[in-house]
Amino acid sequence: MTATVLSLVEELIRRPSVTPEDEGCQALLAERLTALGFACETVAGGGVVNLWARRGTQGPLVVFAGHTDVVPPGPREHWNTDPFVPTRLDGKLYGRGAADMKSSIAAFLVATEEFVAHNPDHHGSIGFLITSDEEGPATDGTVKVCELLAARGEAPDYCIVGEPTSSAQLGDTIKNGRRGSLSGRLVVKGVQGHVAYPEKARNPIHQAAPALAELAATEWDRGNEYFPPTTFQISNFHSGTGATNVVPGEAVVDFNFRFSTASTEEGLKARVHDILDRHGLEYALAWSLSGLPFLTPRGTLCSALTEAIAAEVGIEAELSTTGGTSDGRFIARICPQVVEFGPVNATIHKVNEHIAVDSLEPLKNIYRRTLEALLR
Repeated sequence: MTATVLSLVEELIRRPSVTPEDEGCQALLAERLTALGFACETVAGGGVVNLWARRGTQGPLVVFAGHTDVVPPGPREHWNTDPFVPTRLDGKLYGRGAADMKSSIAAFLVATEEFVAHNPDHHGSIGFLITSDEEGPATDGTVKVCELLAARGEAPDYCIVGEPTSSAQLGDTIKNGRRGSLSGRLVVKGVQGHVAYPEKARNPIHQAAPALAELAATEWDRGNEYFPPTTFQISNFHSGTGATNVVPGEAVVDFNFRFSTASTEEGLKARVHDILDRHGLEYALAWSLSGLPFLTPRGTLCSALTEAIAAEVGIEAELSTTGGTSDGRFIARICPQVVEFGPVNATIHKVNEHIAVDSLEPLKNIYRRTLEALLR
C-alpha cells in the first residue's frame, strides 16, 4: 500500500498549487472519495476552492482536515530538484508540499479507502475538509466551510488536522492545541522639534520606553498543564526622520501576543491599555486577532491517536501546544475535539522539502487505526 500512498503524493506534488491555487488537487480527491460513497461539495469564493465531503449521516462524525495549497518554492536554482517534479533520492521524496501537507492528505485518503473496504457499514460518519487557503490569509478557506457547517447544524465530533507535527521521528508529537495570536500597532504621539530645543518638543520614544519596558516585563499568565505562559514580543519599532537633529513626532510599535487559554483577548487588551494610560501616553492602538487559542484535553481523540501511534511505530507521543497558528483554530469553534498530527516537519517551507518514503505506510496506518478506534 506504500506505493498507493506514494503515487498519490507524487500526483499531488506535480500540481503547483501555490496559495490560493488548487490546480485540480481537490477534484482528484473528490473523484476517489465519490467512488467510496462520499457526498462531495465544493465551497468556493474569493479565489479559493474548498472541498467538504462526507460519508454517512449518523454520528459520531470524524473529520480529516488539511490544505492542498503550498508556499512558493522560491528560486528554483536553489533546489536540487524541480520543486514540482516529485523526485525520489536516497529513500526520500522531494517536492514542495511533500511534508506540508500533501503526504498527510494522501495518507488520509488511502487510510479511508482501506477502512471502508473492511468496514463498508461502519458506525458513524467520515468527513474530509480540504482547503486551498491555509498558507495565505485564510479568510476564504476552512473558516468559510466551518461557518457553513455551523449554519446547518453539521458539527464534527472529532477532527484530525494533517499538519506536520512530528519532530525527530514520525509519531513523537501531537498538537492538541495552539496558542492564540493577538497583534497590536501602537502609535505614540509626540511633538516634532529640534533636538537643541527639547523644551519645545515631546519625544515619543522617551515617553514610550518606560511603558514598553513594563509591557515586556509583565507576567501575563503562568500557562497551565498544556500551555506555556503567554508571551509579549515587539516585532517592529519605527520612529524618526533619519536626521540626527530632529525629535520625532511619533513612534510606531508593532507587537504580538501568543496567548494561552489561561488568558483572554479581552483581558490582554484591557491590561495593555491600563499600562499605557498609567504612563500618560497620547496614543492610538489598533488591534488584530488572527486566532483564538484552542485546546483538546486528554480524552477520546487523544487516546485513540496515541494508541494508534504506539501500536504502529512503538513510541509514546507527546501532547504539545507549541508553534504557530493553524486551521485548527477555526475547526475548534464547531468541533469539541481537534488535534493535529502528521509527518516530520524538519523541512517544511524550506528549499528541498522532503519526506522519508518509508514513513508513508505507518502514517497511513496510524490514521486508519484511529478511524477504527473511533468508528468501530
